[in-house]
Order: sequence, then structure tokens, then C-alpha cells
Amino acid sequence: MAEVAQVTAGTAAPAEVYHAKPAVFGIDATMWVGLAMLGLILIVVWKKVPSAIGGMLDKQIAAIRTRLDEANQLRAEAEALREEYARKLANVEQEAAAMVAHADEEAQALLVKAKADAEDLIRRRTKMAEDKIAAAERTALDQVRATAAEAATKAAGAIIAQKHDASADKALVNQTIAGLSRLN
Repeated sequence: MAEVAQVTAGTAAPAEVYHAKPAVFGIDATMWVGLAMLGLILIVVWKKVPSAIGGMLDKQIAAIRTRLDEANQLRAEAEALREEYARKLANVEQEAAAMVAHADEEAQALLVKAKADAEDLIRRRTKMAEDKIAAAERTALDQVRATAAEAATKAAGAIIAQKHDASADKALVNQTIAGLSRLN
């Protein structure tokens, strides 16, 4: 089928040129490409390449799922640890507050005890001082009495020595002996 360019009078139209399309066994290049692709697809299906690719993808999916499960498990453990430490922190804060309150109570008790001990010590020291003063007064009084008795004895001895002589002493001794003999 050859096409012929027609030239009309007075106008020049470009002439169309006919090129033959190459073909083998009546099949052109486009058909050969299509047949090659069909053959390639049949070989790929026959060698089970899609199932191999699917298997590799399934392995990758399983590995990713395993990693996701591990990540979820680690996340759950991390959240549990965070909650545990939050509880511990709350407990520590409560324990610290309790320790401070207990320390305040002990400090108050020690303060009360220290006041009571100080008052007791003051009473004991006051009593000891009063006892020492009383003892010093007794000692001083005893010394004054002893000194007064000694002075009285010396004065009496001096007075007796001046007013009594040996004859007065003899009468006094006889009177004492007579008093003793009546007692027996």
C-alpha cells in the first residue's frame, strides 16, 4: 500500500514519505518488546520470584514486628520504672517530712527535758549551797560556843583561883565525895 503524495495545482504540499517498519515473522519491534516482557514475567513467575520476594518481605515484617514488640516491652518497663521511682520519690518526700516532724518532736522533748534538768540542777545546787551555808553556820556557831566555853572556863578558873583557896577546895571536895557515897 503505497501512498502517493498528491500535488494540487498551484500549491506545494510537502510530500509524505513512506518508511517500512521492520518486522520479523510479521511481528514488529513493539510486539517483540511485549513478547520479551511476557516471557520475563513468565520466567519470574515460574521461578517463584514473587513468593521469594514476599518471603523476604515477610521476614522483614516479622523482624520489624519483633523490634516493635521489644520496643513496646521496653517502653512498658520504662513506664513501670518511672512510676516506681515516682512512688519512691513520693515516699521519700513523705519519709523526709515524717523525719523532720519526728526530729521536731524530739527537739521539743529534749528542750522540755533540758529545762526540767536545768531546774532540777538549780534546785540541787541551791539546796547544796543552803546546806553548805547551814553547815558553815553550825561550824561557826560551834566554834563561837567552843571559844565562849573556853573563855568562860578560863574566866571561871581565874575567878575561882582568885576567890577560893585550898581550904575552900577541901570543903568542896568533901561535899562531892559525900554526894557520891550517898549514890552508892
